[in-house]
Amino acid sequence: YWFGIGFSKFFSISFLCFLLAHFCLQFQSEAMAATENDLAPKLYSYRIVDRFPQDIEAFTQGLKFVDGSIYLGTGKRGYSGLTKARLADGYIEKQVELEDQYFGEGIEIVGNQIFQLTWQANKVFVFDKSTFEMRASFTNPTEGWGLAYDGVNLLLSDGSSTIRRVGIEDFSYIDEFEVTLAGTPVQNLNELEYIAGELWANVWHTNYIVRINPSNGNVRSVIDLTGLEQRTRRNGADAVLNGIAWDDVDERLFVTGKYWSDLFEIELVETGKTFPQ
Repeated sequence: YWFGIGFSKFFSISFLCFLLAHFCLQFQSEAMAATENDLAPKLYSYRIVDRFPQDIEAFTQGLKFVDGSIYLGTGKRGYSGLTKARLADGYIEKQVELEDQYFGEGIEIVGNQIFQLTWQANKVFVFDKSTFEMRASFTNPTEGWGLAYDGVNLLLSDGSSTIRRVGIEDFSYIDEFEVTLAGTPVQNLNELEYIAGELWANVWHTNYIVRINPSNGNVRSVIDLTGLEQRTRRNGADAVLNGIAWDDVDERLFVTGKYWSDLFEIELVETGKTFPQ
């Protein structure tokens, strides 16, 4: 009898402690999100560390760096494909073309698989990283723009302010979040890269990269790459900033653009300002 009363009290107290801890964590998370959302994001500039040759005819849609090589997903119907090139001199080590009806988009590497989106064909292709042979294809119900991997799921942009999480096994939908800057949705999210717990995204037709908290969609900081496009040869009006790659080993940051002749290694520079200024 006394044991039963003691156990009941212990269980009740433990359950109350659990509920209290849960609500405290939830309140803390919501408070942090609200505070982050209210703060103007930090503004960064950049410094060029190095530059590397890139095919000026490549309409860059996806960019990755692995083991000294650049993996490039390219677009435009009839010119779309996947390329592996040596960083140092741009020498093409491996290449595969998509069928002419496909407009290639963002890419991501997961293990020995390379995922490549298509723009409006609702297709996702999976290539063997070693051979570039196509291993599978999946359906994507939205437009495909950018793709990143957070270590568990793929993160997909479609040109809106929405980021979707999808599974690596079959590209099935998991959930989504909206990207906002000081409470305002950020449209035209394009090429993506997951770096140290943040999702980085090019904003199409701007010189900005936004750094996103993937737990709530808030933009933590903005990188202004104005002037970088003037440091490279460009091929036409579509030659806009697009492409972010991160070197996990040496912690190097690479950026480029569509129809640019150069890939840049850059370092971020704190401006002491916030965005918008």
